[in-house]
This record gives sequence, structure tokens and C-alpha cells, in this order.
Amino acid sequence: MKNVLSIQSHVVYGYAGNKAATFPMQLLGVDVWALNTVQFSNHTQYGKWKGMVIPPAQIGEIAQGIAEIEALHECDAVLSGYIGAAEQGAEILAAVEKIKALNPNAIYFCDPVMGHPDKGCIVADGVAEFLRDHAMAKADIIAPNLVELRELTGLPVENFEQALVAIKFIRDKGAKRVLVKHLSKVGKDPSQFEMILANAEGIFHISRPLHHFAAKDPVGVGDLTSGLFLANLLNGKTDLEAFEHTANAVNDVMSVTAESGKYELQIIKARHLIVEPKSQYRAIKIA
Repeated sequence: MKNVLSIQSHVVYGYAGNKAATFPMQLLGVDVWALNTVQFSNHTQYGKWKGMVIPPAQIGEIAQGIAEIEALHECDAVLSGYIGAAEQGAEILAAVEKIKALNPNAIYFCDPVMGHPDKGCIVADGVAEFLRDHAMAKADIIAPNLVELRELTGLPVENFEQALVAIKFIRDKGAKRVLVKHLSKVGKDPSQFEMILANAEGIFHISRPLHHFAAKDPVGVGDLTSGLFLANLLNGKTDLEAFEHTANAVNDVMSVTAESGKYELQIIKARHLIVEPKSQYRAIKIA
């Protein structure tokens, strides 16, 4: 069994951060060590929430506690997501360094969650700069959406070709794999939900239906996507197999969520489809 130290947000109500990633990874047989960067009543896109940011030192202290019971070497990957304070960033990278010293094969997967004011996604000052100036260079895998792709690179990304240039920029910084979680309006077909995977073998593109929701689009889709892709890799799937399974499983979760009329992701209701998706969309190599 593989083990992931997942350093993300926690919401008591609903699904985002570790709440969206932990159970799906466990369904795929991966043990998750959830370390929360914040504990909020609900995700920030409701426009109001209660809770607290976890003190940055707690991240290093908890990693040290696991080391002191001689278990930290069992960690196969670190997944970082929503960061509650920029100061947490250095603690996360220190934990990654400590784990890689004990297990050189361990992976650092960075989901670079940044602010998206139009959607109500709020992150603390300095977080975007930390992700751009420090985390990106340390990540083995990085999974930006369109907004994050622009922020990480400082490049214009207004069409598909510019997205490919930005992806190359990130790979040149050292990331072995770049997973673009959502191309939004700059994909090949704006009526589809499109993703890109770039690795040493080339660039792969996949499209699935763009679902429509009664109210707002659900939150936590990127967290679910990152968790599933990482779990699939740890289970021995090829990059392409992991990419396709992730896209199909997420599509089925979105379908169940849309049918339910709920705002929150229906991860529990769709649990069987996470393991065995009904969808069978295939990726195409484009470069």
C-alpha cells in the first residue's frame, strides 16, 4: 500500500481540499495522511465561513512527530493544495525535503491553488508568490488550472497555442509532469471540459462534457482531480492511464452531482464510479 501526506484545507461541511481528495484516494487503495492547512466551516466560495488557519509551525512539528515514530520514510508522496498562509509554504517544502531524504523515490505533487476573486476563492497574501517563486521549482508534478497557469508563468494564455508555451515554461523549470486541470475558454472546443497532460513522452489532450448546474459550479473539482491522478500513479498506472481514469472518474462525479441538483460534489454517492468509471473518454497525443 502506498502512502500520501496530503497537506491541504479541511472543510467541516461539504467537499474541498482534503475532504475532496482523501476519500477518493482511499477508494483507490492509497493510505492518506491528511494534514490540514486550515479548518473552515465550509469553503470560501460561499462568501462567508468560520474557522482558523493552522499555525505554520504545526506542519513541521507533525512531520517531525511522524519521523520520531520512524514512519516518515513510508511516505511515497506529498500532495500540497490550498495553503492558508504564505508562511506555511516553507514548512511544506521542508517536509518534502525531509521525506525525500528518507525516501528518494517520493513524489512532490503541487496543486497550486491560487485566488480567483470572480469565483470567491480567497487565498492569503503571499501564497501565489510562494507557489510561483518556490514551490514550482521543487514540484515533480504540478497541476494548475488556467488562472494558475497564467500566474505561475507570467505569460499570456489566451488560446491553445499559448497554453502549450506556458506548459513548456513550467516543464523547463523542472516539473516532470504538468497536468492542466481545466483549460476553460482557451481550449480547442469551449463547449467541452478540456485537460492537458505534458510529460517526457509528449503532450496529451482529453475532452469530456461540460456539465451545467442549477446554481453555481461545484468547488473541489481540482482537488479531486489531483488526488485521483496521484493515486493512480502510485498504483502503478502509466501517466496516460492515470490521466484517462482521472478524467473519466471526475466526469462521472460531475454527472452525479449535476443530476442531484446539489452545490457540493456528490463524492459519496458517486463512490463506485470513482473506482470503476462508466465514462470512457480517451486522450489524444498532440505533440
